[in-house]
Amino acid sequence: MYVVLLKFSNNKAQAGPLMDEHKRWINRGFDDGVFLLVGNIQPNQGGALLAGNTSRSDLEVRVNEDPFVAADVVTAEITEIAPSRVDERLQFLLG
Repeated sequence: MYVVLLKFSNNKAQAGPLMDEHKRWINRGFDDGVFLLVGNIQPNQGGALLAGNTSRSDLEVRVNEDPFVAADVVTAEITEIAPSRVDERLQFLLG
């Protein structure tokens, strides 16, 4: 499982024109069963997502395909988590 932080860079002003493409990229992540959760980092610092069902190398390729990453609107940080205990409501995360 992975946490991906997409933090705004100095090129943040370019986010608006790329927003539709970025949303399509997010939708593909959900459609492919890779993205489990997507949201904003508050206050207005970028976005974050929880990903699974993929390898780190495949996730790195996917993240680099994000129009925001490609245009340096955000910088991406991927952190891998090996869950060992979860609340019963999140048991599915353990596979």
